[in-house]
Amino acid sequence: MSIDETTAARVAKLARIKVEPEALPALAGEFNTILGFIEQLNEVDIDGVAPMTSVTPQRLKRRADEVREGDQQAKILSNAPDAREGFFAVPKVVE
Repeated sequence: MSIDETTAARVAKLARIKVEPEALPALAGEFNTILGFIEQLNEVDIDGVAPMTSVTPQRLKRRADEVREGDQQAKILSNAPDAREGFFAVPKVVE
């Protein structure tokens, strides 16, 4: 897959990044470099490799899941600049 300048401009627009027209060839080149690296990763044989979260095996410390000092809704909401009906009220950000 190859990214041309038109596609790079569209990606920049979708990401809401202002890119000058003279910078589009370089951006398209960077996208193609990234895609080339991803294609190289797809060629790696991972059969028999178990998924891992770290290069060294680790176990997370576990603790009992218990409620402590619950039922403090009013106290927590007293810190909010705007709280309604038991919830934090926030301004609308999506139109």
